[in-house]
Amino acid sequence: MSASVPLVDYLVLGGDPHLTAHECTACGARFFDRRNACAACEGERFRQVDVPTDGELRAFTIVSFAAPGVPVPFVAGVVDCGGTSVRANVVNTPADPQHVRVGMKLRLTTVPVGRDADGVEAVGFGFEPAS
Repeated sequence: MSASVPLVDYLVLGGDPHLTAHECTACGARFFDRRNACAACEGERFRQVDVPTDGELRAFTIVSFAAPGVPVPFVAGVVDCGGTSVRANVVNTPADPQHVRVGMKLRLTTVPVGRDADGVEAVGFGFEPAS
């Protein structure tokens, strides 16, 4: 079995891939990046919490133009996962308004993004329609 590494620190791989967030212990605001203080209440204490793997699409755009080498079109979205806002691509569905809509139910999935010279695979994430 080849090794794999998450593309971002807050993606946990393994048998049940999921995202983790830093939650302010004072107000409950959640952040994916490291924080010295909460942007909502200025609290300075955080705990790591698991983010639900299912969610609802709150906003999206279909991207038609991108940097060279990035396949288009693709869907960039904002997914509400149990009150945690996650920015991610919507994958495994056609990138058109007939297949993507605000309010659609989604679930987290992992996406291979590349392999280095040693065979280590980088793994990212997206959200796919929940059947």
